[in-house]
Amino acid sequence: MALYNKINGEELKAKMRESKEERVTLSFYKYHAIPNPEFFRNFLFNAWDEIGVLGRVYVAKEGINAQISVPIKNFDAFSDHLNNIDFLNSIRLNIAIDDDGKSFFKLKIKVRGKIVADGLEDDVYDPSDCGIHVDAEGFNKLADDPDTVILDMRNHYESEIGHFENAYCPDVDTFRESLPVVEEELADKKDKKLLMYCTGGIRCEKASAYFKQKGFKDVYQLEGGIINYAKQVTEKGLPNKFKGKNFVFDERLGERISEEIISQCHQCENKCDTHVNCKNVGCNLLFLQCDSCGDKYEGCCSEGCMEINKLDDEAKRELRKQKDSGIRIFSKGRFGKRAKS
Repeated sequence: MALYNKINGEELKAKMRESKEERVTLSFYKYHAIPNPEFFRNFLFNAWDEIGVLGRVYVAKEGINAQISVPIKNFDAFSDHLNNIDFLNSIRLNIAIDDDGKSFFKLKIKVRGKIVADGLEDDVYDPSDCGIHVDAEGFNKLADDPDTVILDMRNHYESEIGHFENAYCPDVDTFRESLPVVEEELADKKDKKLLMYCTGGIRCEKASAYFKQKGFKDVYQLEGGIINYAKQVTEKGLPNKFKGKNFVFDERLGERISEEIISQCHQCENKCDTHVNCKNVGCNLLFLQCDSCGDKYEGCCSEGCMEINKLDDEAKRELRKQKDSGIRIFSKGRFGKRAKS
């Protein structure tokens, strides 16, 4: 059996858009010693490809991090498979909030050095000594305490479209950048309660342990992240302190948690929280674009990219040879910090 999907990506995307199959998007992670990540990766691919699982999965010696979609008709089979793996038995699955079943179009399982790139040596801190996990009710209670510092452990393009009230949101592109930035910015807050959150909880597992090592004594983390919080406030009728959208790393690029739109189109500055990638594949910049600017610039980030995108494929290839801008699928557009046409 093939251990990789070799079908053209555009063909798979078109197939997914046309599919009427009901699917559910979910994520989970687990820090656990995996002696042979390559063997485990192949084991997962064989089993999940058979039942139609799609998504992006990272496996490393330190554990697994998965963002996937599963056909509803095969969900029980998928759940049974997880439960037959000792360290994944009864694991919490973060079910997507705003889901049309079109989140992924292929199954990619990769072996990585780490399931979350932190840029740290393994002996810098003890990842098992993490912060106290709190549910939505506990988070709200701590958030109301004036002695609490709320910390967003996500990147700027994530927090730009949605974040918790009064949260400190680091202006960073990556998780590894955030650790030293937060340590410096909050150096005089080590006697405060540090309440951190991220999308599904995985980044906080490492960050809370790291900051405890750096002298923050009263550290808390939101169990299951924003996804689990949104589910709990709905089920329990709790006040929702998250404003806007939750950025997600799949074809949806976001799921709405509250009705507020807290960000602006990077081109016209009108209210907008819709992420797109520039249609010029040689650019592919990730940025915020409203429908009006999408029509005006034909899905591109600038007039320059719009003109390039009108060229034939051969001319585009020649331009890319002359200037290789690298893979920019998740390059980070910043409002007010990039040239606007």
